[in-house]
Amino acid sequence: MLAVTVIAGILFVWTLLAHRLARWSITAPIAMMAAGIALTAGSDPPLSFDLDTATFEHMVEVILALVLFVDATEVPAGALGRHKGIVVRLVGGALPLTLCAAFLAALVFFPDEPGWILAVLATVVVPLDLAPTASVIRDRRIPARLREVLTVEGGLNDGVVSPVFLLCIAASAEADDARADYGGALLEAVGAASWAVATGLVTGWAGGRLLRLSWAHGWTSPSALRLGVLTVPVAAYTLSGALGGNGFVAAFVAGICFAPAARQLPGSAVEMTDDLAALMTIALWFLFGQIVNDAFWDGLEVPVVLYALLTLTLVRIVPVLLVLAGTGMRPRDRLFLGWLGPRGVTSIVFGLLAVVRLPDDTGDFIARVMVMTVMLSIVLHGLSAEPIGRLYGRERRLRPPVPAD
Repeated sequence: MLAVTVIAGILFVWTLLAHRLARWSITAPIAMMAAGIALTAGSDPPLSFDLDTATFEHMVEVILALVLFVDATEVPAGALGRHKGIVVRLVGGALPLTLCAAFLAALVFFPDEPGWILAVLATVVVPLDLAPTASVIRDRRIPARLREVLTVEGGLNDGVVSPVFLLCIAASAEADDARADYGGALLEAVGAASWAVATGLVTGWAGGRLLRLSWAHGWTSPSALRLGVLTVPVAAYTLSGALGGNGFVAAFVAGICFAPAARQLPGSAVEMTDDLAALMTIALWFLFGQIVNDAFWDGLEVPVVLYALLTLTLVRIVPVLLVLAGTGMRPRDRLFLGWLGPRGVTSIVFGLLAVVRLPDDTGDFIARVMVMTVMLSIVLHGLSAEPIGRLYGRERRLRPPVPAD
């Protein structure tokens, strides 16, 4: 209980100073991670958590399911249509190129690791999570078009990578078996994805329709409505798991199917689910501090640091610049979209699942790379959020006014 009190106290102090700390780009993930590292370090730390439990594994899975659901529902109405060309290029072009680049870079830095393990690693370090740079999405100094594109990409990115991650995990588990059945592993992964999509479609569409009808006829109240929305991703995640599907994909699909109904509900309907996901994510950043200490207790490895830096920079920036060439976007805007590729909760969850499902040495290797990537992302992307906002704000002030007709 003391640990919960400490986490709550640190979060409360941050909320008191949030606006002032934002001037120095100190975000909640940075503050909570730093506190977690400080309070769980050493051989006899003030706080310590048992992270090798099924309870912790399920907790981080639920966090990701809620985050994916909220991301899918928060895509602005019509945003996909307005920016369809750019989003298709980013998700359909830049994302596969980024996965390939991450895999090829891993071959260079970790030549002794099996190919399927490096494929798993690529799916772990590539997914986006806008939570470490949430202030950018709300920063009105940055053009609305760019913020909408990032929101749509962030909502789709994780849902696309999830089945690829599952496929790579299944194949890597078979790789050590002389009688490996890759066809069976592929069918199993496809079956899990199919159950997940079906579960997400049913729970998202039915839940949204029933809640919309109930609200329209005056059968429910705002507080009950918020609880009803929260049950949709939970039902999608748990039902999919019971049927052998992937809960992450199910929650993401449920969010997509629920989104049209959400736009006809009060603006506060999804707030409770969003706030709960945000609160659980902030607590996870504190626990991530201990994961950092555990991963690098024996010191840093240069290849791990270099690979993490590469995945956060060139591995994403170059594909984004390539696929957006010829769109008419300014180089500054293309570079902005390339740089804003923060890693966070999704990478943590995928990394922890790799630890659980793969042999100890392999899982520890993926965990070390994941931890370094996420840690550097929190710092680099978090600290750059305010300077980027200032740059766009200065540009807007200097832009000459449009003459009247």
